[in-house]
Amino acid sequence: MTSSFDFAPLFPAGLPAPSARWTGLAKYSFVGGNNDSEQVPLDELIEAADTVLRREGRSLATYGLAHGPQGYLPLREFLVTKLKRDAGISCTVDDLLIVSGSLQALDLVNATLLTRGDTVIFEQESYQGSLTRLARLGVNVVGIPLDQDGMRMDLLASALADLKRRGIRPKYIYTIPTVQNPTGSIMPESRRTELVRLATEYGVPIFEDDCYADLIWSGQRPPAIYAMSESGGVIHIGSFSKSIAPALRVGFVVAPWEVMSRMLALKTDAGSGALEQMVLATYCKPHFSTHVPALTKALRTKLDTLMEALNEQFGTAAEFEEPKGGIFLWVKLPDQVDTLKLYQAALAAGVSINPGPEWSTSKGHSASRLRLCFASPTHQQIRDGVAVLAEVCRKEFGVPARSANVEKRA
Repeated sequence: MTSSFDFAPLFPAGLPAPSARWTGLAKYSFVGGNNDSEQVPLDELIEAADTVLRREGRSLATYGLAHGPQGYLPLREFLVTKLKRDAGISCTVDDLLIVSGSLQALDLVNATLLTRGDTVIFEQESYQGSLTRLARLGVNVVGIPLDQDGMRMDLLASALADLKRRGIRPKYIYTIPTVQNPTGSIMPESRRTELVRLATEYGVPIFEDDCYADLIWSGQRPPAIYAMSESGGVIHIGSFSKSIAPALRVGFVVAPWEVMSRMLALKTDAGSGALEQMVLATYCKPHFSTHVPALTKALRTKLDTLMEALNEQFGTAAEFEEPKGGIFLWVKLPDQVDTLKLYQAALAAGVSINPGPEWSTSKGHSASRLRLCFASPTHQQIRDGVAVLAEVCRKEFGVPARSANVEKRA
């Protein structure tokens, strides 16, 4: 619908740039946190929906299903058990808040703790959605470089000391310690211990984003940072988006009541979607522990296909560390490749990628990097899409064709 009414003078300053109209996914889509459609447990979700609606459907007539603003009680009970078993977190249903995906959790934590001009500490490469939110809020971000084990504690210690000298107390240290986005690393327990020690010493809370933590190839993960902190200075968030389905929009927060009570006051949406919570709780109790290993097995085969395709098409021109889990591969191309420009050229050829600068606190450091999501495309789409991407890189940036004598990397 076109409108002759001019709304432009009424828009307040500081709004994000307007969105473009949705034109659908690219033919070869390597973007977003989309998952493998073949691994969505449809039959069991249908059965769970039928069961719970017949049993409790009339409770949908009440905001919060009479379980209160923190979410559907059986789902919180499932999470108490799951978090203890998988992450070592001891919590009660009162320590948990169900939210509309972990993005709402990010917004609630930020709204509770941040104001314009505040400072936060981030991993140098991090989740784009977190970084864009902070830019809109006018918050200063201090990026800490990563290595193969995640955020470097020596550089974190230096940054904390420097900020303290300048009279700045960061509002939080944001970390994705378990299958880091975008690098795919897992922070070892010893480094988590040091992170907790530093955070406690400087009086800075840790904001632990664990939304990829279920998707680990080995099935074994270190304890959550939340579980390791004796001071209670950790806010932990997670999600069912990566383990079950992104479009369900169900995430959760584990936090001390001092913070939780403030977030509840800011969560003014009358509750996250109850039907999704009801279906998930009914599905997860019997099926979650067998579903996740099957999902990670399928994802691992897609990662292998992507790494093989990159080796075949790019040879040594594409560098990457094999991730420990998850749905992303963080790739370094030759320095002459500007992935912000590559994004446009690739999209015109039917391939969508995430350019590295959008996932970094240091745009220059990540200028020739890109993030590829391998979960959503089929194995054939991965192979074909990488071939098209390589052709674009050769044509636009002079990246050499893979020579015949370059051996494949394992």
